[in-house]
Amino acid sequence: MPRTRSDLEEDSLEYPWFILPSFLASTALVAGGSCAYIVWKTDSGKMVVNDLLASLKENPYFGAGFGLVGVGAGLAVLRRGLQLGTVLFRRHYTVTLEVPSRDKSYQWLLQWITARAARNTQHISVETTYTQEEDGGRILTKFDFVPGPGIHLFRYKNNWIRVERSREQQAMDFSIGAPLETVTLSCLGTDRGIYHEMLEEARQLAMQKTEGKTVIYTAMGSEWRPFGYPRRRRPLSSVVLDQGVGERIVKDVREFINNPSWYTDRGIPYRRGYLLYGPPGCGKSSFITALAGELEYSICILNLSERGLADDRLNHLLNVAPQQSIILLEDVDAAFVSREESPQTNVAYEGLNRVTFSGLLNTIDGVASAEARILFMTTNHLNRLDPALVRPGRVDLKEYIGHVSPYQLRRLFQRFYPDSPVETAENFAKEALALGRPISAAQIQGLFLMHKHDPQALFGHIDFLAPTVAISSSQSDLRSQTRTL
Repeated sequence: MPRTRSDLEEDSLEYPWFILPSFLASTALVAGGSCAYIVWKTDSGKMVVNDLLASLKENPYFGAGFGLVGVGAGLAVLRRGLQLGTVLFRRHYTVTLEVPSRDKSYQWLLQWITARAARNTQHISVETTYTQEEDGGRILTKFDFVPGPGIHLFRYKNNWIRVERSREQQAMDFSIGAPLETVTLSCLGTDRGIYHEMLEEARQLAMQKTEGKTVIYTAMGSEWRPFGYPRRRRPLSSVVLDQGVGERIVKDVREFINNPSWYTDRGIPYRRGYLLYGPPGCGKSSFITALAGELEYSICILNLSERGLADDRLNHLLNVAPQQSIILLEDVDAAFVSREESPQTNVAYEGLNRVTFSGLLNTIDGVASAEARILFMTTNHLNRLDPALVRPGRVDLKEYIGHVSPYQLRRLFQRFYPDSPVETAENFAKEALALGRPISAAQIQGLFLMHKHDPQALFGHIDFLAPTVAISSSQSDLRSQTRTL
């Protein structure tokens, strides 16, 4: 008998829409390559949902398959939840500090971790350094052990700190020829002050190693690096200049350091330039070294004739010089000469350096020039320097450091032989000047070193003081040029 439209609508009410796909999926299960067909009992040709669920529950294939799927899905959700929870926890309840190897505090931090915190760590790297004894001047080798690449754990002020030192395999720091490294510190909490205290302690520990010493920096690539080992500070009294010369320079430098607000209030760039000129061996570089020790400053030596030094790198180096340092340009006349004399005068290292004269002028006193800077230049030939280089604003104070005077001879003699009477020093000065030759301080010191313990033997060897330059009227002319601009 054909079914009517009403019969079809009645059947559709008795068989819900979601039964058909469930029925098809549950009646064809694959197990071991064979099909298992499940025949469901019906009541008067009608499928009951309760019977369907009961049959699925009793079926072993369905229970095993969907059970494994459920366990897998639950583990995946749990794993994802743990990942999200870990990320959220690290983001909101941990503080992380990353210190790259190019940062100045990188070595400070590694040495501090070894000395104060992770003393018992077993994964270490070695750094060999050289130190100089306070007396005797011997150079000693010292091995410093720092945490090696990997993960370390230590306790600091009731906080557990996790340290991870990683080393890049591809990237290189070409300025030092070593791979780039990073130290990452992590601790629980939200207070970042713990890292500030840690870095301050590391800085103080590093400063203790250079306390009472002068650090010499030299340019390596685009940054300043310590050159050699820190040197003992040279007393200012060990460099004997003509009467009043050293005192004028020290007074001017101290006045500059102690009055930054004076420059700021008047809109004047806070920087100072000095030029020491005169014959070689008369104490220009020695006085700058002693001045740095007196001020507790470091010295940054920059060679303008260095191959590869360009205008942009020169400007960058002067802007990133270490704080409390003196920038020293020695023998500046060897790199540049006066523009009026350049066709007739050969420049040392001609054709090798890429620093232009205009680049040097703009670096010293230009729009992008560094503030809070002390610059010293030395030269043996003042007349070779361009007037634009030594004008006020670039060179604020000029001082002539010439051959020894009677005052210097007496002072030098008394310093090397403090037990000798004053009359002996006077006689030595008279006999040395009686030679009628210009004498440099280096010559006098060399003579004293030959007779360390016998001042009387000096008088028999004064003729060994060889002249450095011929006597001319130009020496008195140079002295007359000493002035404050």
